[in-house]
Amino acid sequence: MRMKLSVKHTVDQWFNKIAKNPALSVTVSILWLIVIGWVAFGWNLGNIGLIDETEPLFAEASRQMLVTGDWITPFFDGETRFDKPALIYWCQAIAYYMIGVNEWAVRLPSAIAAFGLVCFGFYTIQWYLAKQDELEQVSRPTRRYLISFIAAALMALNPETIIWARTGVSDMLLTGCMASGLLCFFLGYAGKEGSREQGAGSREQGAEGAGEQRGRGAELITNAQSPMPHALFPNKWYLAFYVLIAGAILTKGPVGIVLPGLIIAAFLLYVGKVREVLREMRLFVGILIILVLSVPWYALVIWRNGWNYINAFFGYHNLERFTEVVNGHSAPWYFYFLVVLLGFAPYSVYLPASIVRLKFWQRSHWRSLERFQQFGLFAWFWFASVFGFFSIAVTKLPSYVLPLMPAAAILVALLWSDLFPDSKTQQTISVSSSPTPPIPPSLVWSGWVNVVFLSFLATALLNITHILGTDPAISNFHELIQQSGLPVIAGIIWLVCAVLVAGLLLSRRWNYIISINLIGFVAFIIFVLTPASFFIDRERQLPLRELSAVILEAKQPNEELIMLGFKKPSVVFYSHIHVNYLRFPQEAIEHIQNQAAKGLQPPSLLLLAEQKKFLQMDLQPDDYKSLSTKGAYNLVRVPFKKKKNEKIDIS
Repeated sequence: MRMKLSVKHTVDQWFNKIAKNPALSVTVSILWLIVIGWVAFGWNLGNIGLIDETEPLFAEASRQMLVTGDWITPFFDGETRFDKPALIYWCQAIAYYMIGVNEWAVRLPSAIAAFGLVCFGFYTIQWYLAKQDELEQVSRPTRRYLISFIAAALMALNPETIIWARTGVSDMLLTGCMASGLLCFFLGYAGKEGSREQGAGSREQGAEGAGEQRGRGAELITNAQSPMPHALFPNKWYLAFYVLIAGAILTKGPVGIVLPGLIIAAFLLYVGKVREVLREMRLFVGILIILVLSVPWYALVIWRNGWNYINAFFGYHNLERFTEVVNGHSAPWYFYFLVVLLGFAPYSVYLPASIVRLKFWQRSHWRSLERFQQFGLFAWFWFASVFGFFSIAVTKLPSYVLPLMPAAAILVALLWSDLFPDSKTQQTISVSSSPTPPIPPSLVWSGWVNVVFLSFLATALLNITHILGTDPAISNFHELIQQSGLPVIAGIIWLVCAVLVAGLLLSRRWNYIISINLIGFVAFIIFVLTPASFFIDRERQLPLRELSAVILEAKQPNEELIMLGFKKPSVVFYSHIHVNYLRFPQEAIEHIQNQAAKGLQPPSLLLLAEQKKFLQMDLQPDDYKSLSTKGAYNLVRVPFKKKKNEKIDIS
């Protein structure tokens, strides 16, 4: 007991020292954010090749923008690409210009968006806890910094965020704009009230050094945030919200404003402040800002492409994705329960307790609180709105619920903040026999669910070869996975974590449980995910990059390249050559015969095919010239003059 109290006392002293030294506080915070940001988003970001099929589509469309100078209409492989708006392409093209056309540049916008969001989430949590200390007239620097550190780590170190922050597609940029915009909205919403009450609160605590310290942190937001009663523009946080929403619209279209609007509308209706807040936000001015920033590109692309763009983007990629199954991406109603469980693992087991803790159904209670105290409620509406919106949508993909992950991190961090008593309680605990404040039963049960979940996860990873399906690009996939030893390492990591969490529960050391989960996940990244990424890249993507290099050397001027039986856009990106995709061997045979009849120059074409499909063509040795074989793929040159016209049986 004495040792435990001594450790707590030492930690409290250290954080008190940090709180009293602004320069030290900023330095420690920046170092923490850099460490978790580098581990989660920066480490080996560009050392792995592009992953088929979606990432190369964005990468090549952005490269085409840089090469052609057409910054309005995205193109891929000679065809317009209307799947997503232009912001992600602009960001990647700018990165190409700055650091060259490579994997780092492709993924840098996603990584920066994720890191910026984590930093802003850290700032917002710390501000909220400082305001809470100020209201309760207590000093809890240990709580304020530790919970802020935990919240930032939870935002960064979860599978869903890491996957999309390391992938050069639009999902992380959308989440960065949308989630940061929602945080800006809440800071503007809470700062409006805080500015009126800051003076009285500061005077009451003027004699307390700790209170003054907390006041300094809160003043960063609350001072001069609210506009004058008849000011044209809202406070700076609302302005930032409008700019970020415009960015979200330029990243993924109408969902960039519909989803934040739904979240904010539901929240304001619940707390009964719709009219009041809309007046504060200067909504008309805000709409003008959003339109000025986002509409010009849409106007230009529609002016250039007309109904083709309107039907493809607004019709197919927005309306139909919500109302119909697109590209076969259907899933059962419980799909996103599984996505959140695994995508926010291993902390997702604490979400039910985090939500129950809020007692969000007590509307009168929440309406009686000051605005900043409604932060947890706002995070709940954020989480529930995103989850509900995409559960209703017919087309379902794991990346769709990425925007709720920051809200999940906030909810779990706030749950853990309850384990830190105030200053008076700490003094009582120091001289009593009770080592910890009362623990909610829901947290205890969640802890044991955590143990079960980690044990189940360890078991699943140890038997991963029996769970994973086959990969046509890697013939001996299961054997290679088993030989790598990664399933054993992964199983041991999570089994050790399960044992440690169980030990902490039995010894009633609640505060350390979330740290064990975080440390376990970092170990999982370092010793399992990173080696697994290199392994999959080597076996699955490297052969295509090597064949792309061969194509660049072997291709004759105006010679056509056919890809048979599969569609791997990375070949287009790495070879910079137009590719004609054909699904069936008979199609390829007929195409070769048709091209030969035209008398084209040069009298040949390049054929890239999976070995199985290539054998089905039943070509004779003198019908082609083998250029290279890598992995599961063959690259051959088919001379037109040597192609036999007889009908070939491909059965």
